[in-house]
Amino acid sequence: MMFAKKKSAPTIDSLIGAGASVDGNLRFRGGLRIDGHVAGSVVAEDDPSAMLVLSESARIEGPVRAAHLVVSGTIEGPVQADDMLELLPGARITGEVRYRSMEIHPGAVVEGALVHLEGDRPALSLAVSQG
Repeated sequence: MMFAKKKSAPTIDSLIGAGASVDGNLRFRGGLRIDGHVAGSVVAEDDPSAMLVLSESARIEGPVRAAHLVVSGTIEGPVQADDMLELLPGARITGEVRYRSMEIHPGAVVEGALVHLEGDRPALSLAVSQG
């Protein structure tokens, strides 16, 4: 074998197509690709391999959280990427962005605070576990 892959390609288990519109909160496991519009939260279940991919035509109005988040579309609301956030050209986020590691391509826009997540567990889980 001449070339070794660094990591396997993500598996997309579910798709919300460009003509689809979801009004309400959405929870998922595994991989989810959104090409349409979601008015509500989009949150991955407690799954360290959960990946959310937003195409150029995707629009989310509400909180977003996943381990790995790849954004080419628009998010209006707070965002948390527990592992990796990739902002591709055309990505537009309006709201606080919490991330462990991040890659920003030219043309991506963030209007809001960037907050680095530290430690072994995501910040939101720590807040919930106290008490």
